[in-house]
Amino acid sequence: MSTDGKNDGGFRHGDDGGHGGEGRDGEVSGAAVEAAGRRDAAVRAAVEQGLLDPDRPLVALLDVTGIRRSAAELPAAFAAVTPPGTPVLHAFAVKATPLVPVLRLLHEEGIGAEVASPGELALARAAGVPPRHTVLDSPAKTPGELREALTLGIAVNVDNPQELARLDSLVPRSGTRSPLGLRVNPQVGAGSIEALSTATATSKFGVALRDEGARAWVVRAYLDRPWLTRLHAHTGSQGIALSLMARGVAEVYALAEEINRQAGRQQVDTLDIGGGLPVNFASDATDPTHAQYARLLSEAVPGLFDGRYGLVTEFGRSLLAKHGTVVARVEYTKNAGGRPVAVTHAGVQVATRTVYAPEAWPLRIAAYDAKGRPKEGPAVVQDVAGPACFAGDRLAREQALPLLEQGDHAAALDTGAYYFAHHYAYNSLPRPAVHGFAPDGRGGIVFSPVRRAQTVEEIVAESGGGSPDALTRLPPS
Repeated sequence: MSTDGKNDGGFRHGDDGGHGGEGRDGEVSGAAVEAAGRRDAAVRAAVEQGLLDPDRPLVALLDVTGIRRSAAELPAAFAAVTPPGTPVLHAFAVKATPLVPVLRLLHEEGIGAEVASPGELALARAAGVPPRHTVLDSPAKTPGELREALTLGIAVNVDNPQELARLDSLVPRSGTRSPLGLRVNPQVGAGSIEALSTATATSKFGVALRDEGARAWVVRAYLDRPWLTRLHAHTGSQGIALSLMARGVAEVYALAEEINRQAGRQQVDTLDIGGGLPVNFASDATDPTHAQYARLLSEAVPGLFDGRYGLVTEFGRSLLAKHGTVVARVEYTKNAGGRPVAVTHAGVQVATRTVYAPEAWPLRIAAYDAKGRPKEGPAVVQDVAGPACFAGDRLAREQALPLLEQGDHAAALDTGAYYFAHHYAYNSLPRPAVHGFAPDGRGGIVFSPVRRAQTVEEIVAESGGGSPDALTRLPPS
């Protein structure tokens, strides 16, 4: 089994030789500097405008300018390697940042939605994403979910033979408006984070293509069902090298060619190549880029880009991660074992993966003073801890920063995906407010609320507060 992409401390999972860097012409580096400047201005404005204060010690910020630029760069990257007129749908993986205003913004920028649950589908619909720009993926779709997707005309990627048999009973003889395909697992190997490696020999996703008899079964499944017109695989995610991602796409392309040869026609007309472009968490640079990945695919799988196949992508983290920042007030500081510790209001409830798997998911922390200005001073090795009541609740360990003091602010960078929108209710800690921001054209920053902070009353209600005697009123044994 391949293990391309070694874990180099967790910051640059998937870095791939000649397809990395900040951009040979400095363009990406310049964009990174601009983004860092917008972030600094937003943190200061959040303090000045009262979004961050002693009573509101935690906030999440989304850089709308950065999101718009990513949403423009993705289609441009693939347009550069596909013939004019090639149908391409870029569907944002909703699980990465499941917030309706984010989905609406991406939709207005031409990005669709990849959903994997009834809740995610409801979010996409609330954002106005049309069915024709929506793709349903999930390894556990219910009959009701499948019926709804077929009724709406949403594309469906079938996960396994049992689901395909279920779909057989739901697809009318006359066919369906929904583009339908089958997900396969090319079994090309793991990356540096086992839990996020979807193309291992024993992955739970899709039909395991190299298992005995599986490839022949897949081909026959298509020949028996003219309404199967798509083929889907998702090899990438954080920790996966670009070369391994390209190998997965090449395997799926070869399978589509085999199906079409045996069918004697172009039955498979669209390949859904998934997403999973890794993100560089080591600096402000975007590395790798969608353009680098698209160029690599065009070199590794040229037939995919000759105009015969439509394409679907499902990128998530790579579109949003760089454009989010979680900012927490430093409530107390102390020393333990000779090391400074800053106790903040951001911990396991917003950075669950980082707290429980710090080697795989380390975060950069930026230090700001009490007024929200970048903190100056010599770098001091210190820990940044969260508010939860267990020892491991730390955003960062032994990170060199200007010494944080009581009333300062610690900002967790690159947290626009899989962080503040994936709340973990440890200690009944509340979900933070999320605000989008953009320059106001006059040298300042304007904010727009995306999601308000969760209240204590809402926490009580979610925890059964409306029926406190639900257990005591049951008859005694």
